[in-house]
Amino acid sequence: MTEAEQDQLFTDAIARFGGAIARMARGYEADAELRRDLEQDIQVALWQSFARFDGRCSLSTWVWRVAHNRATSHIITRRRHSRQRWTHLEDIDLPSDDPTPFERATSEQAMAQILSIIDQLDPPDRQILLLYLEGIAAAEISEITGVSSDSVATKIYRFKAMLTHRYAQPGDIS
Repeated sequence: MTEAEQDQLFTDAIARFGGAIARMARGYEADAELRRDLEQDIQVALWQSFARFDGRCSLSTWVWRVAHNRATSHIITRRRHSRQRWTHLEDIDLPSDDPTPFERATSEQAMAQILSIIDQLDPPDRQILLLYLEGIAAAEISEITGVSSDSVATKIYRFKAMLTHRYAQPGDIS
């Protein structure tokens, strides 16, 4: 692939997925300065990766795979330098005294609360749920992450069930 073709693929990918990459970076990095660094690292890795892009998967799958691999590397590196402990989705404990999203004034605050829950998860679970929040189908999430479609669907189901159980208002669940 020529450098001009690589540049064009990169330009197209950033135009199409730039906003989603920024949101994904927020899911991996809460610190604003480190988040900007992560976004730049993802963009560099993406541009470099297009030298190897052969079209055997969709552009979307390629972009998400590169972005999430780079973000996962970022948090693993940060984990070595911090004492933050992550947990598996099945082991997350939601404090019952926190206000529910329904008690919040805007959906933005509810999403911030959901992202704070996702911040506590192990990188594989975090990756699956962030892709899900971007509207990526379970089959494509499976292709991006290398996790079976059944496992992806199970993790998404458990996450939704956990949120429903915690935040449902009386009478919402029959």
